[in-house]
Amino acid sequence: MNQNLISDFESQIAGLKADQVYKRLNHLEGPQGPRVRMEGRGEVIVLSSNNYLGLANEPEIVDAGIDALRKYGAGTASVRFICGTFDIHRELEAATARFVGTEASLSFVSCWNANEALTANIVREGDFVVSDALNHASIIDSIRLAKAITKCTTGVYQHSDLDDLRAKLAANKGAARRVIWTDGVFSMEGSIAKLPDILQIARDHDAVVVMDDSHATGVLGKTGRGTAEHFGVLGEVDIITSTLGKALGGAAGGFIAGPAAVCDMMTQRSRPQLFSNALPPTVAASSLAAIRFTEAHPERVQQLRDNTGYFRSSIQEAGFKPLPGETPIVPIIVGETALAIRMSEMMLAEGVFVTGFGFPVVPKGEARVRCQVSATHTRADLDAVVDTFKRVGRTLGLIK
Repeated sequence: MNQNLISDFESQIAGLKADQVYKRLNHLEGPQGPRVRMEGRGEVIVLSSNNYLGLANEPEIVDAGIDALRKYGAGTASVRFICGTFDIHRELEAATARFVGTEASLSFVSCWNANEALTANIVREGDFVVSDALNHASIIDSIRLAKAITKCTTGVYQHSDLDDLRAKLAANKGAARRVIWTDGVFSMEGSIAKLPDILQIARDHDAVVVMDDSHATGVLGKTGRGTAEHFGVLGEVDIITSTLGKALGGAAGGFIAGPAAVCDMMTQRSRPQLFSNALPPTVAASSLAAIRFTEAHPERVQQLRDNTGYFRSSIQEAGFKPLPGETPIVPIIVGETALAIRMSEMMLAEGVFVTGFGFPVVPKGEARVRCQVSATHTRADLDAVVDTFKRVGRTLGLIK
């Protein structure tokens, strides 16, 4: 056993605790929902989950997973191209493509996996990839990996700054292929990408648009089909990646959606597909059921929108100033990391589970408590959360 490594980590962990930025795990004792049972705390209201539509414990989705477990067994025990492709994968991929408005899709064990697989397979040496400054870590790491593998050129444009995006593309007009990578909804801000403008810029510069729609799938658009539906541009984004682990049931899994040729090439070349087991059939089945449920129940998407508007207006009336927006991600900026973590701990002590985020997840001085609203929160739940924010906020001097 290498004691140098252990001592180094123990020292770093002690420093995190001393700086009050150490992340402690909270253990749930039952299914994810608007209220959960937490070990040592009893029932708490959850405003820190990606369970936007409340489908994680929806009976028909749970039953679909149980039925698939009995039918297919616990897992695939193989990669897709050997003997790990089941008929339920084909059904799921047809449904995800239909849902987000593309020709085809390909499932992965996570959206992180999908993003990791994608970039290095759509660029080569001499190509250029440009990424929004606030893109998710999985996109950032995907681009870093692609640069190391392909020797492509990369750049970053300031968050949602279209002039900067144009300038970066123009400065690299000699690239054989130019790729714009953006989140649909930015997870720490709750802001929405300016997708119609990005698509027009891409057309002007003959660029490819790739969008990670993980926090928009099931959330944005009249029927929950994501950022493209929200802006009325379904079918116009070159490639979409997204997750099955947030609004669509929360189990696990992700996908790449786009032209059939792109998905076929990912099957042929992407290393996560070639060297890692396929998505378990039970997860594929519950995700398929979640898509079908969402298509059949657009009122659940509307309920999420109504709850979001109610909570945003209520928290503002209480004296807080959340970042503006229309998504169910509602960040309340408090400044320093230790304060954000302290506030979240005090909220939890009073029965409300929200999460404080600080550096390096967000820039220094912009630490926040992020609230995430669900369609299955009741108005009583949301009122109780706001009342708790008021008490804690006054104690910490954040509101009067």
